[in-house]
Amino acid sequence: MKISIGNDHAGPDYKKAIVQFLEEKGHTVFNHGTDTFDSVDYPDFGHPVAYDVESKKADLGIVICGSGNGIAMTVNKHQDIRAALCWTKEIAALARQHNDANILSIPARYTSIQQAIEMVDTFLNTPFEGGRHANRVKKIACK
Repeated sequence: MKISIGNDHAGPDYKKAIVQFLEEKGHTVFNHGTDTFDSVDYPDFGHPVAYDVESKKADLGIVICGSGNGIAMTVNKHQDIRAALCWTKEIAALARQHNDANILSIPARYTSIQQAIEMVDTFLNTPFEGGRHANRVKKIACK
């Protein structure tokens, strides 16, 4: 699978651990995140992830910022992006199953790195259920 990842200054350690996890599983990773803790603007790292998913360069995306909110709001401005802010693997599973989420947003200041890796693993391995959820998902985008 091809995964695009982006993060601001709250998430370099998270990104490093997640990228290592993904590469060990054989995934290709497009890294758009910062590697330092110097203050940066999360939209600069979220938009490239959304572009990768929109263009089908990446199958799924992962974004990380302090609360997970700002970067999720950023990527959700893109049509056909359905970013889900998750803080447990159970919510990550539901985001895929019911909402066909294609970008996982992680709040680095409110989850541990281990929780984040568990969410990523769940997110990547949980399929969209379709069925009654498909019609709802079709209504999300403003086209």
